Amino acid sequence: MTAENEREIYHKLEAMKEIRNKTITLERLKRSILNEVRSGDQEGRCLAQYKREMEMLQQEKMSHVEELRQIHADINAMETVIKQTEESMTRKLSTASRLHEDYRPLKAEVDLLRRQCLGLDRLPDLHEEEGSPITPDRFPAGPVRAPPFVAPAPRKPPPPPPAFRQQPPPMKSCLSCHQQIHRNAPICPLCKAKSRSRNPKKPKKK
Repeated sequence: MTAENEREIYHKLEAMKEIRNKTITLERLKRSILNEVRSGDQEGRCLAQYKREMEMLQQEKMSHVEELRQIHADINAMETVIKQTEESMTRKLSTASRLHEDYRPLKAEVDLLRRQCLGLDRLPDLHEEEGSPITPDRFPAGPVRAPPFVAPAPRKPPPPPPAFRQQPPPMKSCLSCHQQIHRNAPICPLCKAKSRSRNPKKPKKK
């Protein structure tokens, strides 16, 4: 074996070692991105259900004058849940976008090394993975930059309490985690299980 052959073998071994290390890092980034995207999409589905419930509460507010105070409390609670869910969804998808900034150049480098050093095909893109929640247009093709931080708007001061005693909101037990949740919550905010009432409302007699 000539010295030139030995050098070629040595360079190939070094390239394989580098590819292996970077591929491991690439896989970790990929798993993190997939987890964040799946979690963010789940929050988005929950958000749509919460907003539908908000619309139902608004209709109930207009039709039941005697329950107006309680409906206001329901709306305030639902607005808080919606705001928290929106923030959670935005945070998770923003994290996935930042991780993708590290993933994309590293994958390009690994693909180049695989092709030049080993003659292998490129690794599949995230949207090409079987069962991936990522679509081809999920992340922009150019440089990915995290959105600028926007400070939350200051909360408005709460209105003065009414002169009469505030009744506690009606609660029910979640059938999955058995925690106390609001009677109108479509989904348990603690375990995300769908909620249904054990004692559905009976139609009021005219």
